[in-house]
Amino acid sequence: MQVLVADALGFCFGVRDALAVAAGADRPQAVTIYGELVHNETVQSRLAGMGFRSAGENDREHVPDTPLVMITAHGVSDRERTKLESAGKQLIDTTCPLVVKVHRAARQLALEGRHVLVIGRPGHVEVRGILEDLASGEVVENAAAVRQYPHARLGIVCQSTTPPRLAAEVNTAIRAANPEADIRFVDTICQPTRDRQDAVVRLLPLVDALIVVGGRNSNNTRELAALCRDRGVPAYHVQSAGDLDAGWFRGCRVVGLTAGTSTLDDTIQEVCQALTEM
Repeated sequence: MQVLVADALGFCFGVRDALAVAAGADRPQAVTIYGELVHNETVQSRLAGMGFRSAGENDREHVPDTPLVMITAHGVSDRERTKLESAGKQLIDTTCPLVVKVHRAARQLALEGRHVLVIGRPGHVEVRGILEDLASGEVVENAAAVRQYPHARLGIVCQSTTPPRLAAEVNTAIRAANPEADIRFVDTICQPTRDRQDAVVRLLPLVDALIVVGGRNSNNTRELAALCRDRGVPAYHVQSAGDLDAGWFRGCRVVGLTAGTSTLDDTIQEVCQALTEM
């Protein structure tokens, strides 16, 4: 069985920078990571082994006990920052610059008097952080969720890891359902997401199945798998080589391999090696 590896996969610069900040921390025991630094279970385990504490992404009612709080690559709202700083916490900010770009775009649209629609996954930590700073906004998961909105002015941004095809579909649906509204769309999809999606599109005609490596909670990893399935190619989302099942590949001559932006290089190599040996 031949294994073809996507020409763009794995860590993006935002994840690498966040992990570099964590690796350089002088006193990990004095730091609480405010959620998951990146959505990867192996990374979370390694950080815990270094001494970092971690607060649940859905547990923001309680201020961490440690003097230092690390903001994750997914960012938080200004409201959360103010709460933490008012409690005397020193913030270590690893927010990805491309997530910051989404926050700024959403705030600008709000300043223009627009009801802001965020194309993204409801409940995702990045989406929550964007919406918490808006007086008028909501998340739209897909075209089926679009409705007529009771606002004369609408603004649209995207969760940074939104698939371009999904953003285009939702944008079109919003305009069709609100023909009288003044609508402004700001494309805030990050380039690493585009690169990995495009690489998978180029790979799909060459393979019988695709393995997507990444954390279970990683939105961009799930979207890579969804892209394959939408195009009729079997896709299997795994976290490590141990998740592989040889039965998946019966009758396959060529298998593709890609990985989400929070996937460790050594994890990708281990999965590639395991596939090659099958």
